[in-house]
Amino acid sequence: MAVVQANNLLEDQSQIESGSLCSHESGPCGTFVGVYDGHGGPETSRFINNHLFQHLKRFTSEQQSMSVDVIRKAFQATEDGFMSVVAKQWPLAPQIAAVGSCCLVGVICNGTLFIANAGDSRAVLGRVVKATGEVLATQLSTEHNASIESVRQELHSLHPDDSNIVVLKYNVWRVKGIIQISRSIGDVYLKKAEFNREPLYAKFRLREPFKSQF
Repeated sequence: MAVVQANNLLEDQSQIESGSLCSHESGPCGTFVGVYDGHGGPETSRFINNHLFQHLKRFTSEQQSMSVDVIRKAFQATEDGFMSVVAKQWPLAPQIAAVGSCCLVGVICNGTLFIANAGDSRAVLGRVVKATGEVLATQLSTEHNASIESVRQELHSLHPDDSNIVVLKYNVWRVKGIIQISRSIGDVYLKKAEFNREPLYAKFRLREPFKSQF
């Protein structure tokens, strides 16, 4: 999979897995593609790369099929796992609480394409028009970015008592004035009050009392 490195430290990961989608060979087979766009550091995207597919195989084995529920559980297990890593490393490396990653996944199994996304990466399907040779692009995923009005409306609906849940800062909409994406793996400093305090860098700490996770 091709990667264009924009930063000195590559924060992104990607993977392709083909074959069995469960822990034993008798279960469903298919192809798994993951794109993990990290930010704040490489730790979260690397963690996803090492654990998400393994969780997916485990839940597929339990249900003996691929489904939306299997993928959702795999995402949640990966999130929970990284949160445990942050809790363990917090005393010596507290800045890991401010590391996160978008997570875009595509799974092809038994003729069905599943798409799952947390963040603002985008899955696009290209189709060739035989008559003209033109390639038409169809967006398959939904982006979670505060620049999108529907995302801001969702955030206001989920946090009606927080007037600063989205803030226009330097002409860019950001969650709590800090981050553009509204969903991710990691970014634990916005999800647990215990990780939004010193010694975390001041730029990540919320000024007002921590009300609820984002």
